[in-house]
Amino acid sequence: MDSEVAPQVEEIDQEGVGGGAKKMEVKHESKKRKNRKKRSSFFPKFGCFRIEHDPSGGGFDIEVVDASGHRPDPIHLVIMVNGLIGSAENWKFAAKQFLKRYPEDAVVHCSERNSSMLTFDGVDVMGDRLADEVISVIKRHPSVKKISFVGHSLGGLVARYAIAKLYGRDISMEHSQTNGHCERQISDQECHDRKYEGKIAGLEPINFITSATPHLGSRGHKQVPVFCGFYSLEKAISRVAGVFGKTGKHLFLTDGVDGKPPLLLQMVRDTEDIKFMSALRSFKRRVAYANVRYDQLVGWSTSSIRRRKELPKRRHLARHEKYRHIVNIETAKSNSVAEDVPVESKVSSGSSKLDFEEEMIRSLTTMSWDRIDVSFSGSRQKLLAHSTIQVKTYCINSDGADVVQHMIDNFEM
Repeated sequence: MDSEVAPQVEEIDQEGVGGGAKKMEVKHESKKRKNRKKRSSFFPKFGCFRIEHDPSGGGFDIEVVDASGHRPDPIHLVIMVNGLIGSAENWKFAAKQFLKRYPEDAVVHCSERNSSMLTFDGVDVMGDRLADEVISVIKRHPSVKKISFVGHSLGGLVARYAIAKLYGRDISMEHSQTNGHCERQISDQECHDRKYEGKIAGLEPINFITSATPHLGSRGHKQVPVFCGFYSLEKAISRVAGVFGKTGKHLFLTDGVDGKPPLLLQMVRDTEDIKFMSALRSFKRRVAYANVRYDQLVGWSTSSIRRRKELPKRRHLARHEKYRHIVNIETAKSNSVAEDVPVESKVSSGSSKLDFEEEMIRSLTTMSWDRIDVSFSGSRQKLLAHSTIQVKTYCINSDGADVVQHMIDNFEM
């Protein structure tokens, strides 16, 4: 993406298409008045979207401005993260829908630091890049007080890594000004830690949302449907996961070396240096959208963080009356039982005999998740389910628009 591209402005058509002959205008004036009133409840009073590209090539911000170019001071920053070989453009449709609903309160940033072939560099490298990108965005928008993440596919894992890097971190570099508010009995460092505890880059964490994200990795157990469940094929692919770069090794959990567990296992516990679980737990909501069928890249179990025996029976699934491609909504409570948490020494041993998937499920479900099951059965776009759940390209993935709308309607501001 050209780093010198000037900010772009795209108009919102608030009045729809048409106009017709005058006699038709007179005949349908009452109807038009009703339609205009109805549209006003969905569209912002502002005139256009402003798309501002980061000069450093770190994606773009989308916000709403009025005809004079004035923009409100948003308080909620929404970070959208693309998946493997994706780009910021993949989230453009969803970003605009967010702003139509929350024109004054939100600014949406579509991440670009990890696009195309850069997505082969590994979850950790991409997570570091995303964390740096988020910091630069926050500095451009000093009014924001809250932060949410929305990740598609691999982007959900990258976001999980990035929030851990940003957890409890002070990016203002002005914490010395706040020390006077602390009690004299505690040190400046303790005061600083208290102020930023439970925050992501100094902001209040609200929503952490993933769609078709391989939270449990792609190793065996039918987690990659295109392999058709053949163990021999899954095993062969895992051996050559390196063709997808460091990312492939992370997804297939073949990266554990020198006694260290694979990265995805490290990401289900806190360490002294990086607190993966504390960061994820700090969000008010965690949501996992998952394709029930036709997603050839990410299985239902790994994207919904369930054991296969816990998956709902397909015959019991029913289409939502408002969101036709959503077939099941489950608000899960956390498993707070101590023995359900993996023993740290057991995880760190890195033994290949461990059921890595079970370790990850037990740890990730110590916090609550809203699980939203999606089915494009009957849709002409069903074979594109992995991209359609995100509405990657509207002209070919439009059936996923109701899934995006569900995400927006249930988004906590």
